[in-house]
Amino acid sequence: MITTPLTADLVRGALELEHTGRGLAPHRLPARARAQNTDPRLAVAEAQPAGVRLRFRTAADVVELETLPTKLVYTGAPPRPDGVYDLLVDGELVAQGTVQGGNTLTVDPRTGAGERRAGSAGTVRFGGLGAHPKDVEIWLPHHEITELLALRTDAPVEALPERRVWLHHGSSISHGSNAASPAGTWPALAATAAGVDLVNLGFGGNALLDPFTARALRDTPADLISVKLGINVVNADLMRLRAFGPAVHGFLDTIRDGHPDTPLVVVSPLYCPIHERTPGPGDFDHEALARGEVRFRATGDPAERAAGKLTLEVVRDELARIVTQRQAEDANLRYLDGLALYGEADFAELPLPDALHPCPAAHRRIGARFAGLVLDFKGA
Repeated sequence: MITTPLTADLVRGALELEHTGRGLAPHRLPARARAQNTDPRLAVAEAQPAGVRLRFRTAADVVELETLPTKLVYTGAPPRPDGVYDLLVDGELVAQGTVQGGNTLTVDPRTGAGERRAGSAGTVRFGGLGAHPKDVEIWLPHHEITELLALRTDAPVEALPERRVWLHHGSSISHGSNAASPAGTWPALAATAAGVDLVNLGFGGNALLDPFTARALRDTPADLISVKLGINVVNADLMRLRAFGPAVHGFLDTIRDGHPDTPLVVVSPLYCPIHERTPGPGDFDHEALARGEVRFRATGDPAERAAGKLTLEVVRDELARIVTQRQAEDANLRYLDGLALYGEADFAELPLPDALHPCPAAHRRIGARFAGLVLDFKGA
């Protein structure tokens, strides 16, 4: 077996690769942004390699990836399955695997506080791939912090040329919550269908218009940018309408400082009945949690909308208004109503299993629709 050094031209989708002394830890926010963050939940989310994958060309029949995973355990919630590694050959999913063992991070879901316990590394092995030249991608577990230690193959590996880059920011749905596997998250599916390189800055619970996230988007090269905003601002009960509009303007202004002409799509929230007309904060459904089920609920009062509390309906109206206003001076700015990706009729057919996040079939539908509506570079 040949051991190939893990370098940035092989690891795609990360904004930074931290050298740990053992290997590489992919990060989806740069060090400066991480230093400004005070939320432990975001610290975990950005270190989870959603959208990060190894991408290379090889004639290898066998591929091994040694990693040190960090398994998440949420206090009071059912155990989570081991993270899945998806192996794609020439764009098609052909194999999956997991890595046993690893570190354990026990997290209080209400506060984000965690306690880490050290564990051992492991290896995921893919064989029977055929000893012929092919493009290989290994998508890392989207909900499992993963330190990359070694890539081993039975034939040489070479980096693939860069493709058009789609840079995306969003919430836990973009991060991949309830997706079956990392290549089955809607952004991964959309990127694979369109043949573009994805940089996924979807952070569970943390699409909150943070200035350091806007600066990360500003400073990342991209051919197309999308920002899916609103659901976390509502379920975190973070701000009122008075603050939301200026915050969105500031977020977009910062992105435009680095990308004055890059196509930029503002995407409003998908359909989510618990928050359509009911403000946050969101919370766990504690009766369901006692039964071993994870479900969410909205705890706000619909009457509080009059005082400026945000709902998804309010957010969609405000985002549409902001984009329309800015389009007078920004011809490359576009609004996409999230209901065109997943609306009320989709909910009736493919309901949200936990009342907040789409099921694997809905991820596939959203990804296909986004690829068709946004990621069509033909003729560009």
